[in-house]
Amino acid sequence: MNTTLTLARSELILGGQRSGKSRRAELLARDWLAASADHQAVLIATGRAHDEEMRARIARHQQDRALRVPGLRTVEEPLRLEEAIAAHSRPGTLLVVDCLTLWLTNHLMPMEGVAAEAPVDALLQALRAAPGPVILVGNEIGLGVIPLGRDVRQFVDALGRLNQEVAAICERVTFMAAGLPLTLKGSA
Repeated sequence: MNTTLTLARSELILGGQRSGKSRRAELLARDWLAASADHQAVLIATGRAHDEEMRARIARHQQDRALRVPGLRTVEEPLRLEEAIAAHSRPGTLLVVDCLTLWLTNHLMPMEGVAAEAPVDALLQALRAAPGPVILVGNEIGLGVIPLGRDVRQFVDALGRLNQEVAAICERVTFMAAGLPLTLKGSA
């Protein structure tokens, strides 16, 4: 596998769980940071730790990321993703958003309170206006059987629409399976 990856102005990386999505994003960030001493990289983490297993998972990801990409700074923003993109995007700063699926979950299926509609239009506007490169990671969950529950079907539909809208404005879209990238849009 090629160890130096080419960075697009914007890239959506989709795949199933443990498909290699985050690893690809980290490798792109590593290469971005190595390309120039002036480059910076910021990970915008959207996950929330609602239980002990998720807290342990987040801590493990943080430790692993620190080893693989030591210069990658992390900002946690589970809801106001458009504001985080606007605040941290610069021409010399790569943003890595991990992940769109959890961001949408935080809006549509919150553990506390009433579900709210995700500000997708605001996110798309922030992505178009971002002066620096952006990598977005998200799950593709619509490849299996149709879920039985109405709420789950609505979530799968909402995520499918979000993925399509983000893919439409990204320069490159990559699908990951078994750690292997398949370029769906743009050049590899």
